[in-house]
Amino acid sequence: MRKNLLYAASAAMIMLFSASAFAQVPQTPPSRIGGTQQPDGQEAPRMSPQMTEFYEPVPPTVTPGAFDAKNQNWGAPSDAIILFDGSNLDEWVSARDGSPAEWDVADGLLTVNKRKGDIITKREFGDFQIHLEWRVPEGITGSGQSRGNTGLKIGGNTGYEIQILDGYNNPTYVNGMVGSVYKQTIPLVNPSRPNGEWQYYDIIFTAPTFNKLGQYRTKPKVTLIYNGVVVLNDVEIIGTTSYIGIPPVNQNTTYKLLLQAHGDPSEPVSFRNIWIREL
Repeated sequence: MRKNLLYAASAAMIMLFSASAFAQVPQTPPSRIGGTQQPDGQEAPRMSPQMTEFYEPVPPTVTPGAFDAKNQNWGAPSDAIILFDGSNLDEWVSARDGSPAEWDVADGLLTVNKRKGDIITKREFGDFQIHLEWRVPEGITGSGQSRGNTGLKIGGNTGYEIQILDGYNNPTYVNGMVGSVYKQTIPLVNPSRPNGEWQYYDIIFTAPTFNKLGQYRTKPKVTLIYNGVVVLNDVEIIGTTSYIGIPPVNQNTTYKLLLQAHGDPSEPVSFRNIWIREL
């Protein structure tokens, strides 16, 4: 009972003090709402919509790609670098020795040639957006990692691998399935189409930054849209891809892009419409 009386008395004193203090604070007349009082007694200009509107810098205009009715896909935007348009491998070399890339180009498609090994871009990229379309042959044999296995490796064999694999009714370990950062990140969902149909990736990659000790200041990040569905959402990559063990740190901040000629026995994967935008 005594405790309750003390609480009530304390509350009453706080209310009296607050009311007294509030009474001493000059109140802004209704006509001055929106302005602020300056030391010289003059009212500052009121806020207007124009005070939070910016007109520079003006973003450059980019023309989006045209729709290809025959292939039922969209072409590259006007500021993209074309990595494969169906005609040649001028942007690629052999990852083995830098000689001309020798995968098979026919009928507008680029098909993995496992005897010739991986291919890698001539150019390096930092932050980027890349689009690529790929197809696992209809009726492909094998299972798990031995069915349509290839990958996009950001930074070559010492970089970060985005797995490409037949994901339609093909169980495997989930951090190695289609749409994963291989051996690291599990996709949110699996929107794979049946083999024999075209699949596509849109990947946004943010390169890491490092301190003077070679430690991550910010880790690499990736967003992956697979067949129009987000499967990796601004995911941090732990380190470069390792088949065995913990992912190590590679201090590179620009990267060549490698397409993998995986040694599994299944029929080879084909690609088309590969382009990249530097961000």
